[in-house]
Amino acid sequence: MTQTTYEYEHVEGGVPIKMWTRGVPVDDKARAQLSRAAQMPFIFKHVAAMPDVHVGIGATVGSVIPTKGAVIPAAVGVDIGCGMMAARTSLVASDLPDNLEGIRSAIERAVPHGRDVGRGQRDKGSWGDPPRAVVDAWSTLVERFRRIVAKYPKLEKTNHLVHLGTLGTGNHFIELCLDEEQRVWVMLHSGSRGIGNAIGTYFITLAKQDMRKWHINLPDEDLAYFPEGTDHFDDYVEAVEWAQDFAKLNRRVMMSHVIDALRGQIAKPFDAELEAVNCHHNYVTRENHFGENVLVTRKGAVRAAKGTMGIIPGSMGAKSFIVRVLGNSDSFDSCSHGAGRVMSRTEAKRVVTLDEHIADTAGVECRKDAGVIDETPRAYKPIEAVMAAQADLVEIVHTLKQVVCVKG
Repeated sequence: MTQTTYEYEHVEGGVPIKMWTRGVPVDDKARAQLSRAAQMPFIFKHVAAMPDVHVGIGATVGSVIPTKGAVIPAAVGVDIGCGMMAARTSLVASDLPDNLEGIRSAIERAVPHGRDVGRGQRDKGSWGDPPRAVVDAWSTLVERFRRIVAKYPKLEKTNHLVHLGTLGTGNHFIELCLDEEQRVWVMLHSGSRGIGNAIGTYFITLAKQDMRKWHINLPDEDLAYFPEGTDHFDDYVEAVEWAQDFAKLNRRVMMSHVIDALRGQIAKPFDAELEAVNCHHNYVTRENHFGENVLVTRKGAVRAAKGTMGIIPGSMGAKSFIVRVLGNSDSFDSCSHGAGRVMSRTEAKRVVTLDEHIADTAGVECRKDAGVIDETPRAYKPIEAVMAAQADLVEIVHTLKQVVCVKG
C-alpha cells in the first residue's frame, strides 16, 4: 500500500482541505482561494487540492469541491467539459517522416484553431461551412439544445455547430506523441468551446443575481450558488450536462479529423484507437462518496473509478502520462489534470525569452514564436514533481513525449 501523501489544512469556520502538494509550489493566493471555498456551508467532508493547484477564476484550478444541496457555477467555470482525449495507433516512430512539418500543417488544416475575428470576417477557429461529419454529430445534440434555448433564448445566437470539432486557443492543443515503446499516439485537449463559455457565463451571472436578490453574503462573489430544488439549479444542471456531452463529442470529432489528416501524410495503413481515453477535467457530476450521494465539481481535476484510465499532460515541451486511477477515497477518486501553471500568462510573456522557449521545445515540431510564450514549458510546474506528489492517486501506464504540437 502506497503511503498517503496529502497534507491536511485546517480552515477556520469551514471544512478542512486535503492537499496532494508535497514537493510542488503552492501560491498563497491559491491557498486563500481554497479556504474561501471550504467555508461554504454545503461543502461535503473536505475540499481536495491536486498537485497542479493554482489560482483560477471562481475556484482554484486543481480543486475537487463536493457539495450537498447546492452547485457553484463559477467553480465549474466557463470551459465546461474541458478535457483530454488520447488514442494509440499501430504506427511506430520509424513510420513517421524525418521532417514533421508536413504533418503539423495537415493537422492545422484539418482542425480549425486559434481565434481571429475582424469586422465582417469569420473566426478562423470556427467552421465556415461545417463538413457533413460535424453536421451529423451536431444532430445528436440539437434536440436537447433546443429545450435549453426554449428557456434561455440568449444562448441560441452563440457558436455551437460552427465550433463542434474545433480546438480553440490558450492551453488547448493537439499532439503527436511517442510512448516508452516508440508507439505513436494522438492526444488532444479541448472543451465545449463558444457554447460552453456562453452557458457558463450566463449561469454564473444568474447565480450572482440570485445571491443579491436573497441578500446572501459570500466570502467571494464568484462562489455564488444555486440551491437544489430551485428552477435555476435544475436548469443549470441540465445545461452543464449538455455542454459536457458537447465537449466529449467535440474531442471525438477532432480526433477523427486528425487521424484522417495523418492518413493523408503517411502512406502505410494503420489502425487508430487501439487504446483510447476521453475524460473531462472541468465539470460537475453526481457521485457517491463515503456512502452519500453528492455533487462533485472538478475544476482542473480528473475523475475515474478505480482501475479506469486518465490523462495527465505536461507542457508543450514536457512528458505526458496515461494513468490508471487507484481510487483514493480521500481525493474523491480524483487526480491532477496536468502540470499546473507556476506563472500567469502575463508573467510568462514578461520573463521568458523567445530563445528560452525555442530551447525548451527542442525536438518538437511546434510554433516557436512570441505568440505562444504564455504556454511555454517554463510557465508550468515540473510534471515529474506533480506525478510524485500524487503517487497514491494514480499509477503510470504509459509515458508519452510529443514530437508534434499544434496550439491555438
